[in-house]
Amino acid sequence: MRNTAQISGWFVTSCVFLASSCTVGPNYKRPAMPVPPAFKEQPPINFKEAEAAGWKQSQPGDAFEKGKWWVVYQDPALNALEEQVSISNQNVLQAEAQYRQAKAELRVARSALFPTITTGPAISESRSGAGIGNATGVAPSTTRAFFNLPFDVSWEPDIWGSIRRGVTASVATAQSQEALLENARLLYQAELAQDYFGLHGSDAEMDLLTRTAADYEEYLTLTRNRFAGGVASDLDVAQAESQLYGVQSQLIDLGVARAQFEHAIAVLTGKAPAEVTIPPAALATLPPPIPVGLPSELLERRPDVASSERRVAAANEQIGIATAAFYPTLTVGASAGLQNSSLAKLFTWPSRFWAVGPQLAETLFDAGRRRAVVAEQQAAYDATVASYRQTALTAMQQVEDDLAALRILEEEAAKVQQTVDSSGRALVVATAQYRAGTTSFLTVITSQAALLNSQRTAVNLLTRRLTASVLLIEALGGGWNGSRLPTRQDISAQAKAVTNQTQ
Repeated sequence: MRNTAQISGWFVTSCVFLASSCTVGPNYKRPAMPVPPAFKEQPPINFKEAEAAGWKQSQPGDAFEKGKWWVVYQDPALNALEEQVSISNQNVLQAEAQYRQAKAELRVARSALFPTITTGPAISESRSGAGIGNATGVAPSTTRAFFNLPFDVSWEPDIWGSIRRGVTASVATAQSQEALLENARLLYQAELAQDYFGLHGSDAEMDLLTRTAADYEEYLTLTRNRFAGGVASDLDVAQAESQLYGVQSQLIDLGVARAQFEHAIAVLTGKAPAEVTIPPAALATLPPPIPVGLPSELLERRPDVASSERRVAAANEQIGIATAAFYPTLTVGASAGLQNSSLAKLFTWPSRFWAVGPQLAETLFDAGRRRAVVAEQQAAYDATVASYRQTALTAMQQVEDDLAALRILEEEAAKVQQTVDSSGRALVVATAQYRAGTTSFLTVITSQAALLNSQRTAVNLLTRRLTASVLLIEALGGGWNGSRLPTRQDISAQAKAVTNQTQ
């Protein structure tokens, strides 16, 4: 009996040693991602001037205060709204809950590294029948009670590293969820900024149309006075009225877009539309210069790219877990406890019992199931690699698109401003000629329409430029950096703290 116990002890010790030294399956290496040395599209001129003046920081992400990229617009109202996204937006809170779930799953996976101890106290009674003969005659029926207090220990040493790979996969999954949480914050913060600039772009258009309507009312008064004096025809009056009413109807129609922007902002901040009212304010700022950096930095600055890469790491661990199924599994079981027919004698030394012994199991035939599982996990890994590379390529495309948009819109804005200046000068000349009676009111109307169209184009261009700057910041990661991903120790500590709070 003693020899058996010694053999079991040596066997378990050997298994513990093996469990700390063997891991089957491929080691993880980040997939190669070819990146160009520089972006094809060049930033707008004012970006380069700002960098030359020392605005650009040593690291691209340093330009934004801990991810608060919206501060570059220097708008206190926007700052206040953006701060509410992280704490009130329901989509962000959903992503945060999924991150907490991933951290809890890490603790579940890690628990498999340790033994499981169970107990099942029991009381049982047995009765022997009467009429059973003995040496002295017929024995009466008897009832006996048994008291059991067992403790069972079960442990599966991680000889081939499948459990450790599961823990590593859970860590990578939690890191991926954390990056997705940051990506959700960035997405809805950027969406709020776009809606904010769209709302105030509508305010700017409404302000323009209000001023234009006031000017058209003066023209209508002038035309009616000239008609009353017999200098102008009723056609001129009708045309002036048509111009005024058309602008007024456009002004009313803009209220729909403004209301929708305001409602969208309310929902993004986690509030009902009835709870949010944003005062009108026309756009009066140009897009700020934004540090762009290099394409290679983009892989570290985009949370969605980091999340995709972490999913690749988790998929790699699944290949190792599937490979470990080809090797035998060891289970070490032990039980000990107390057993006696008398409760008073249950905790005495003679009531003790124990048993210990390892069990080795190996699958001899499974019709190719394990090979199919390995092939399945390999294909899943290849799919995540392709998804990672596609995410990175899409990120580069978005940066290029937004750089091109900012540069081209800046050039277009300069040309439109020339159009506004020329249209304004043409209206002044046409008005003077109309007053002098040397031209018809149709010339004035044409000049008015040209000026209004160019002014509205200028306002829309400013809104589009600000929106494109928000999209560029979003495409660059919003000041986020891959170094902000929590480490394995951070995730374990956070998960333990959350578990303690819920107990």
